[in-house]
Amino acid sequence: MSEQTIKVNGITIFTESFGNVNDPAILLMMGATASMVWWEEDFCQRLADRGLYVIRYDSRDVGRSTTYPPGNPEYSFEDLADDAIHVLDSYGIEQAHIVGMSMGGMLTQMIGLRHPERVLTVTLIATSNFAPELPPMEDKVTKFFGQAGAIDWTNDQSIIEFIVGKWRIISGSRHTFDEQRVHRLAIEEIRRSNNIASMNNHGLISGGESYLTRTKEITVPTLIIHGTEDPIIPYEHGKMLANLITDADLFTLNGTGHELHYNDWDVLIDVITKHTLRLS
Repeated sequence: MSEQTIKVNGITIFTESFGNVNDPAILLMMGATASMVWWEEDFCQRLADRGLYVIRYDSRDVGRSTTYPPGNPEYSFEDLADDAIHVLDSYGIEQAHIVGMSMGGMLTQMIGLRHPERVLTVTLIATSNFAPELPPMEDKVTKFFGQAGAIDWTNDQSIIEFIVGKWRIISGSRHTFDEQRVHRLAIEEIRRSNNIASMNNHGLISGGESYLTRTKEITVPTLIIHGTEDPIIPYEHGKMLANLITDADLFTLNGTGHELHYNDWDVLIDVITKHTLRLS
């Protein structure tokens, strides 16, 4: 594993890479309010061991990258999509496979349309183009996040309980919720964060609408991975993406929620490497 801090357009983006720089590059983009630690080191290394040069990074307002005052994100979704390209530029990578989960998957769609010349394939995990006819998140999730205002963001234990509670409520029934593992990652999230409360800015970002109405125009090979018990972005969202994008394959995780559960890693790593390395 190798660290690299990127400074571009007045911001800082913290990145880490795994594997052989001469292997095909794959850029991992995590979802809202989550830093790169949720692409766990072992997961990244196992992808690298399969012949990929893996890069993960903290988006703005999480981890060690630039943060803004809570309630005032000074950037758009288009800016976040362009940040990913700046990461590739800093590594000297002309084209990469892009993998995005949740908000990261939304940004991956935007990159596929905004910077198509930089993209070899896209993999969309637990994400959507958020068409208005698609079903909303489940009530239990809305209720849980509605309580976020009561969190003491100066108290580590309060924050840990919130993060663990979040991952518990969005998990599926197929696998036992690994509270110990999530608790460890929550501690790491707090330890390496410049300003943990700034993660909530992700819920206030605007932009991207003109791209999300054009999802069907994505032309690169696309893999869609979606759990049937995703309570944040229901499975129907994944099915719609598969129907919209011409060269798309849908891989269904039965009983999985909005998560990258350790017990799904074998199959996830297998389908992602088969999808990417067929073109490399």
